[in-house]
Amino acid sequence: MQCNANADCIKLIPSKVSHCPNFFPVVLSNWFTAGWFEALLAQYERWQPRARYKHQLDPTVEEVKKLCLGCRKNAKSERVLFHYNGHGVPKPTANGEIWVFNKSYTQFIPLPVSDLDSWLRTPSIYVFDCSAAGMIVKAFIERQDWSTSRSAGSSIKDCILLAACGAHGTLPQSAEFPADVFTSCLTTPINMFCGISLLCDTIDQFLIDRIPDRQNDRKTLLGELNWIFTAVNYTIAWNVLPHDLFQRLFRQDLLVASLFRNFLLAE
Repeated sequence: MQCNANADCIKLIPSKVSHCPNFFPVVLSNWFTAGWFEALLAQYERWQPRARYKHQLDPTVEEVKKLCLGCRKNAKSERVLFHYNGHGVPKPTANGEIWVFNKSYTQFIPLPVSDLDSWLRTPSIYVFDCSAAGMIVKAFIERQDWSTSRSAGSSIKDCILLAACGAHGTLPQSAEFPADVFTSCLTTPINMFCGISLLCDTIDQFLIDRIPDRQNDRKTLLGELNWIFTAVNYTIAWNVLPHDLFQRLFRQDLLVASLFRNFLLAE
């Protein structure tokens, strides 16, 4: 499933300084700083506080492999979240490969999705915040089709993909929003929803970023807004998704339910 928003140019036009206002989650990031990851970590912890998070800034192939294998070993049969921030690097290749560094950090080299799939295995959920993210989705689907054809009677793998745009999409660049709009929709939906709704109004974004209290406490302003947002999105999902798919996405896994609920906002 992929969002049809406009979704990475190597050079970005000026945008807001804050980013993503990025179980055993793995976060790979290029171009963004460690401070960006700390903010993303805090946001994911709101949705799944008991998870353990690991990240890798500007990773090499060997570092990605070690990280993925370690997370799968610790997670055992639990779901692993893989969040890829591809800002500031080349777009995925036509074969759906993402870019990482070589050992000497002198150039980018492609990392096939087949390697990622073999390291993380399933159950897993991937978030690809980069331009042409649909290329990665296509490569995963082709790999699944190939594996199914070679294994008669094999079931569909428990692998969920969330992509920022289609195969030929480019990430939006606007001074009105964070640079990582897709990630922001997934991790801070209330802020993004208010920002979009009030874009033409006179309310300052400064106030939106400081809505008080906790989103899991309905007695607070932020909690009440989050409750309304959740109710609306669940109603949309219930009315447009087949019953079995709704149960799988919104009733079995807390983190998956949160991400898909917020994915509706990204759409």
